[in-house]
Amino acid sequence: MYIEDVRSRFKKHFNDAEGAVYASPGRINLIGEHTDYNGGFVFPGAIDKGMIAEIKPNGTQIVRAYAIDLKDYVEFGLQEKDAPTASWARYIFGVCREMMKRGVVIKGFNTAFSGDVPLGAGMSSSAALESTYAFALNEIFGDNKIDKFELAKIGQATEHNYCGVNCGIMDQFASVFGKKGSLIRLDCRSMEYEYFPFNPKGYKLVLLDSVVKHELASSAYNKRRESCENVVKAMQQLHPEVELLRDADLAMLNEVKEAVSAEDFMRAKYVIEEIQRVLDVCDALQKGDYETVGEKMYATHEGMSKLYEVSCEELDFLTDVARDCGVTDSRVMGGGFGGCTINLVKEELYALFVEKAKADFKERFGKSPKVYDVVISDGSRCLIR
Repeated sequence: MYIEDVRSRFKKHFNDAEGAVYASPGRINLIGEHTDYNGGFVFPGAIDKGMIAEIKPNGTQIVRAYAIDLKDYVEFGLQEKDAPTASWARYIFGVCREMMKRGVVIKGFNTAFSGDVPLGAGMSSSAALESTYAFALNEIFGDNKIDKFELAKIGQATEHNYCGVNCGIMDQFASVFGKKGSLIRLDCRSMEYEYFPFNPKGYKLVLLDSVVKHELASSAYNKRRESCENVVKAMQQLHPEVELLRDADLAMLNEVKEAVSAEDFMRAKYVIEEIQRVLDVCDALQKGDYETVGEKMYATHEGMSKLYEVSCEELDFLTDVARDCGVTDSRVMGGGFGGCTINLVKEELYALFVEKAKADFKERFGKSPKVYDVVISDGSRCLIR
């Protein structure tokens, strides 16, 4: 019904013949938060929730875009001066501009899109939108000249240059490269990646949305990135080979403890420990050792809450409920400042956990968390040509 809905809205809104339909997923990240822009490892997977867009060239130099879920319509040209003011439209405009910078001759098109990635829940609805249009416009206008790595970078550059978010590459990479039944360990410095089968028998992957909306474009995100860069600069006085926190260890960090602020020290400590946790989780998964996976994920939450300070009372509460219910692993997922916890739950505990989390959360905060079961799925693709 989802594809049919997008197609019917496209036809109704533009009174036009059918175009091509493309999709890209949102993502979860099992572990490895705020490591990407520090050159470390992340461990994401695409999910069965994403964005779908119908697109058809219109023979002009104008993009006509309809956001079905927002019931909002925008037209814009393709030059820098034509940047739209609507935040959602800037993602599409940014992708167009970034592709044009890479030599693709983008022309006007009609498009309507819809998604089932919850906004502000940490599943990267923006990356799903960017990846959908990067993948689609490459096929429609680019003769497939741009490889998938560059498509992910186009999404990232859109965030940097048109949306005010100095993000890493993980979200767009996972959206483009996703593979059903597999997580991807990505080395964010070398861009080498490896698929790890992820079909935990007897477990369910569930996200609990705190319904606290985060804004990654806030100064808080960029401030943490600056903290990491400050520590690297201090380390370089003693260790010139350190280019990113990926190159550092806790001993190096302790050497510069007096040279950096207490806040910067905490931020760097979290990142250095988190980079190692990703590798530990990959090793544990290969052995089928989900208990160790769980210990590491709980440790990630503790670090994000106490050291990186990107959790919040609601997310800490949901993680505590998970621990009390015997959930194997639980932590805040995504950039933080709200959003979801990600939980790997034994099937026999699932109903009890979800029921208790909803009831206890409502009693404490006056509203119920939203519950999203997710399945690891494929990345950017064409659905109908």
